[in-house]
Amino acid sequence: MIRLTRPLTVCAVAMVLGAPALAQAQPKNDAPITVKIDAGVSGPKIDRNIFGQFAEHLGTGIYGGVWVGKDSTIPNTRGIRNDVVQALRDIKVPNVRWPGGCFADEYHWRHGIGPAENRRKTINSNWGGAVEPNTFGTDEFMDFVDQIGSEAYVSVNIGSGSVQEAAEWVEYMTADPQTTAGKERAANGHPAPYKVKYLGLGNESWSCGGAMTPDYYTSEMKRYARFVRNYNPKQTGAEAMQRIAVGPNQADPTYTEAVMASQKGHDWAWNIEGLSLHSYTTGGWPPSYSSTKFDETAYAKLVKETLGMDGLIAQHAAIMDKYDPDKKVPLVIDEWGVWLAPLENTNPGFLVQQNSLRDAIVAALNLNIFARHADRVRMTNIAQMINVLQAMILTDKDKMVLTPTYHVYKMYLPFQDATFIPVSFDAGTYVQGDIKLPRVDAVAARDTQGKLWLAVTNLDPARPASIVANLSGAKAMSARGQVLTAGRVDAVNTFEAPGVVTPKPFSAKAGHDGLKLDLPAKSIVVVQLEP
Repeated sequence: MIRLTRPLTVCAVAMVLGAPALAQAQPKNDAPITVKIDAGVSGPKIDRNIFGQFAEHLGTGIYGGVWVGKDSTIPNTRGIRNDVVQALRDIKVPNVRWPGGCFADEYHWRHGIGPAENRRKTINSNWGGAVEPNTFGTDEFMDFVDQIGSEAYVSVNIGSGSVQEAAEWVEYMTADPQTTAGKERAANGHPAPYKVKYLGLGNESWSCGGAMTPDYYTSEMKRYARFVRNYNPKQTGAEAMQRIAVGPNQADPTYTEAVMASQKGHDWAWNIEGLSLHSYTTGGWPPSYSSTKFDETAYAKLVKETLGMDGLIAQHAAIMDKYDPDKKVPLVIDEWGVWLAPLENTNPGFLVQQNSLRDAIVAALNLNIFARHADRVRMTNIAQMINVLQAMILTDKDKMVLTPTYHVYKMYLPFQDATFIPVSFDAGTYVQGDIKLPRVDAVAARDTQGKLWLAVTNLDPARPASIVANLSGAKAMSARGQVLTAGRVDAVNTFEAPGVVTPKPFSAKAGHDGLKLDLPAKSIVVVQLEP
């Protein structure tokens, strides 16, 4: 992530809506949109890892968001917030990327192990100049992912670190307790080796990770891929650690070409198992769009930019196909989401923003795009999990609120490891000024229990939409699920009013033309199609 360094006084997260009314009117609905679902055809698996999370040492994302300390009056287990753990367990988080981000390439793991009183306090020069106490380190992170039932995605320091430092870190986490590294881990409370499923080989090496040329990075990448070994005897075969290389910044193809050309020519001594991509919805750089005060034009601009993710993936996937036609190397979009202007009266380096119904719509559209590219996109990480950017959860001392984006992730649970089912439809048109967008978007999947699911998003903030779902290869007489909407597209959940944007029950029955779903304006519907 591109860093911000200008410090200001740190204030509590502002949770006041204060935005102008948007799309209050509800015009009469027009012709139904037919969505044809080819239920007899099976596409690729929608890997549950596309619902991954990202937790960087940034603002209150870790301290206050995850970690409160063992002596806190906030209910916790070994210093980790119980309410946050339960909320994340409820959305079955598949993996968590840590410790960054730009922070990762200045992170030295030995500062964060051993007795808390002996840990080195440092300055987080990337994010607001805050003091980093290092009380949340390797062992605490591994405890956290274990508590939420997730996999560890650890980013090693290539920018300011060394191959030896990274190798010793993974050795500390995974070596036999009879080794020196294993004995040190055992002395810190965990004799058994940790499982490190994913290993990031640097972060944004084209920018905050060292401003490396593609050729220089690939040379470094090979050394790390060779010498940073996982010693956990249980991590073999399908459980083997997967190494994820730094890939492109937005549309720039240079890293994609260089890394994939190197991977194609790899020998027995090294390999990579993933290529990362970073792309945010910002409305321009630096981010200036408000997360609470925006009009319909601003809404439409950000949604249009979001839909560009489809072409971006297609661009890099085409390059990857040249070198990897069998698609063995996934495209890992491990930083994405809405990056907006910091809330007023907060430290701009803490990247504090609210989370509205608009952001939930953006999340749903991205998840749909990832599902359509499931053959190549098999892992993503939204930025970020708690209190930072497009967060799942907001906290303030002992208070916690779930954001609209969190609710999208919970509604999409049936899509984790589901089989993609093709759909076709005339999306219609939503027009705002000179911006033209599809009116609706839809994806379908068959879950691991064989049940058929349909997710439909109505992008139009003013017009309801009627969807007629026609199935081939199956028959549906009814549908049951949930709808996420609100009176305004800029609606948010606050600590004082946490239920403004929350899912409500949704159902539909078949008519003579097919299964009819009446979608409110600015809404997301996820339903199981029932025979």
